Amino acid sequence: MAAGLTIRNFIIRHLDALIAAIAGFVMVHVYTKYSGVGISPDSIMYMSTARNLNDHLGYLYFGLKPIVAFPVFYPTFLAIAQFITQTDPLILGPTLDGLLFATLIFLSGVIMERFASPSKWYKWFVLLALVLSPSLLEIYTMLWSETLFMVWMLIFILAYHHYAQSHSVKALIILSIVTALALITRYAGITLVGTGGMLLLFDQELKLKKKIIHILSFGAISISLLIINLIRNAMVTHTGTGPRYKSLTSLSENMHYFGTVMCDWFTLTEKQYGYALTITLLLVLAFIAAFLFNTFRNRKNYNTYENIALAFFIVYALFMIISATISRYERINNRLLSALFIPFLWGCTYWIPAALHKIKAMKYRVSMTVVTAAVALLFLYGEYRKDWQRYDDENDYGIPGYTDDSWNKSDLINLMKTHLEIFKPDYTIYNNACEAFYFFTGLGSEYIPKKDDPAAIRKFYAQKHFFVVEFDQLPDPALLPLKEIQQHKNMTLIFHSADGSIYECDH
Repeated sequence: MAAGLTIRNFIIRHLDALIAAIAGFVMVHVYTKYSGVGISPDSIMYMSTARNLNDHLGYLYFGLKPIVAFPVFYPTFLAIAQFITQTDPLILGPTLDGLLFATLIFLSGVIMERFASPSKWYKWFVLLALVLSPSLLEIYTMLWSETLFMVWMLIFILAYHHYAQSHSVKALIILSIVTALALITRYAGITLVGTGGMLLLFDQELKLKKKIIHILSFGAISISLLIINLIRNAMVTHTGTGPRYKSLTSLSENMHYFGTVMCDWFTLTEKQYGYALTITLLLVLAFIAAFLFNTFRNRKNYNTYENIALAFFIVYALFMIISATISRYERINNRLLSALFIPFLWGCTYWIPAALHKIKAMKYRVSMTVVTAAVALLFLYGEYRKDWQRYDDENDYGIPGYTDDSWNKSDLINLMKTHLEIFKPDYTIYNNACEAFYFFTGLGSEYIPKKDDPAAIRKFYAQKHFFVVEFDQLPDPALLPLKEIQQHKNMTLIFHSADGSIYECDH
């Protein structure tokens, strides 16, 4: 009876967060209704690995190659969901994403209820902003590991706050395990290790000896699963995380790209992109200043949920900007920064209720409250406007990716899906989009060799029997062009359409 009352009281206390969570679940289904969950090349890596795990083939993606570019937990998560529901991840995607988005919103509500200066109207504003967030809806309508990682991020904030209340070994171990699981969900989870380490380092409630022991223990447990993952990767491919290349973008460029994402989150337009670099500098410096103020001047707020979120924003933002300057990957965008959206929203606004409360003169408090409400409504309207534009676009062709109409209505795709017999057994199939080929055919394939890889080119030309499938939607100038291949091999055209072609070499 007592347990039932406790649960009932918990639900009543967080009923607003529960309602917002349900609304978030519905929003995901609204956007995925037309063509299902969005699928990118990364999604296919995760999905194919989950399928192979259920087929007892191990951590192999399509083509039965070891997955190393991504850590193993998200494919494991998909595989477990597939095993329990007996439903393929592609079909399960909208429901799974909806549940994760609902969990994210609900946990956010639980955390905000425990802010140092809790406010119902503030909590309602943020919950609605999360439900309508174009940034989060982009992520939670795709089959991406960020959907799970962001939930881990909030659990980390809860776990660290719990640890900070007692500084017990048990709480530290729980925090470390949460961090370890986040780290094998996304390699960027290393930022949670950095966040925890920084918070422990500046925690003035810990004696020096205990602080050192806890930092070392937290670090060792947090990276333990990652080390196992990396050792496994090295054993199967001789690389830790797959091939990595030197960055082609400068520090200032990456700061600019970071700022353009912040402009989007502020619901500004592309006209403000010219201020992106300045916005990055001001935002990062403001968060650092707030964290340092709570550390040295306002110590009662040091271990609050808000300050933990500030610490994560600082570490993650600096990590992304610096790592993008050192290592090459896709340009900094909303997806790469999505884990920052909730800390960003909190960091920019959590202080407002307390600031309004400190205004003694009623007329000034009312005036500032009206101004704050107007800005909040303007922000929500900006989110709604972006959401509606996206819905209006995607309701006609689907979420951009391999499930949209540009692929589903492709003559080339329809031919391959209905006439797989055109691909002869034991013939290697080369193409310029192996993920797409697997997604629509279920078959493994090889990439056409790159122009700057002479060994692969020699091996390619030495073969007598193979197919080449060229997807015109995804031209890759780094690969051997078809015209050059035809100069070395006699290629028979099997099929041609506006979307691409299939060629056979049989001699």
